[in-house]
Amino acid sequence: MKSLKHHVGKLLAAIPIALALLIVVTWVADKEEPQQKEIHESVRTMRVIKVPRTDLIPRAIGFGVAEPGRIWRAMAEVKGRVVEVHPELKSGAFISNGDLLIEIDSTEYKLAVAGLEAGIRQIRAQLSELDVEEQNTRASIDIEQRSLALAEQSLKRKQTAREKRAISGDEVDREKRTVLTQRQNIQKLKNTLALMPSERQLMNANLAVSEADLEQARLNLGKVSIKAPFDCRLAEVNIQEGQYLSAGESLFEALGIAVTEVVAQFRGEQLHKLFTPTQRREFNLNLDMEQMRGHFNFKVTVRYQGGDLSAEWDAYFTRIREGVDSRTRAVSVVVAVDRPYEKIIPGIRPPLSRGMFCEVELQAPVRPDSVIIPRSSLHDGNTVFLVDEQNRLRRQQVQVAFAQSNFYCLAGGLEGGETLIVSDPSPAITGMRIEPVHDDILQQRLQAEAQAREGLR
Repeated sequence: MKSLKHHVGKLLAAIPIALALLIVVTWVADKEEPQQKEIHESVRTMRVIKVPRTDLIPRAIGFGVAEPGRIWRAMAEVKGRVVEVHPELKSGAFISNGDLLIEIDSTEYKLAVAGLEAGIRQIRAQLSELDVEEQNTRASIDIEQRSLALAEQSLKRKQTAREKRAISGDEVDREKRTVLTQRQNIQKLKNTLALMPSERQLMNANLAVSEADLEQARLNLGKVSIKAPFDCRLAEVNIQEGQYLSAGESLFEALGIAVTEVVAQFRGEQLHKLFTPTQRREFNLNLDMEQMRGHFNFKVTVRYQGGDLSAEWDAYFTRIREGVDSRTRAVSVVVAVDRPYEKIIPGIRPPLSRGMFCEVELQAPVRPDSVIIPRSSLHDGNTVFLVDEQNRLRRQQVQVAFAQSNFYCLAGGLEGGETLIVSDPSPAITGMRIEPVHDDILQQRLQAEAQAREGLR
């Protein structure tokens, strides 16, 4: 009985397991075989442009401060009291070339001139007197020499008579004394004549000193009148009528209005790109200023921006200052604007005045058929990514000539017209499929920057 119950229990326990197995087998038998999915190649959308081959205007931007081309710091060269002052001798006033600005009392200097002129006339009279005296002395010597000849003849006769005992020895001695006296007179006259060249030299030296003193006195007399040496605008003025001036005292400062210069600083690589290879080979520091200006045949524009006010002027290159800034390694280029005060437009263009901080743009002559690319499209210094005819990514090595604004000018690697990727393609896989989207705005901006129709950034 117990054995039967034991077998029935095992049977009942096996039934659920058998049912589970039956269900699994049935599910597996009814399941469809897995289907293989088709693999599709990924495509990346990228912004592209056609590589421009265009006319390029090399440009460089520098900054500097405007200064007058000429600055006159007037100082009193002679002492004295101010007796006259120009009515417009005030800071900010415009003064014309040749205008009398200050007159110093000239009485002392006129007296000095008169005294020296009188002294010179006296010395010249003494020289004339010496000339007459020299002529008289020479004439006297001639007379005395003839007298000496007669006395010597008389002495010979008396000596002959004495030998014959016709006269006494005293008479011969008296005649000898006469001859000796005559010879002494001649010697005195010759001594006087010999001293005359020295006297004349001394008088001529005194005359030269007096004439130099007279010239200086006349110069001092001319310095009592202070006139404007060129058209100018007055800056600081420290003078008034009645004031006593000392020599060397500062009076005022005047700024020339004919030319205003701007000393702008440029990095060496900025200037380098403005020259063609031929110009760079021919350039050297031994060129004169005309030859130097021939090399710097740039279009120059000076701009000023102050709040809502902006203005620009046409300018020209004048020179390069000596030396390079030790801190920035910048070169100082001096440009000039002619007649800046004549170009004033009230409310629109102010005068290019001293101290204005300006932008200076240099433009070299056009270089046709230049190939340019955006800066953002260059990778690792010499690689760009192109889209080929099958719309696949391709790498291309390029050579950069120089950088300007937002683009590079190429020296090789591209001919122009290639489809250039301007998006970031990372990761860039050669041969991957590209869906190009043309960036017309970037293309137009690039062309505008190359042709100077947009400002440099």
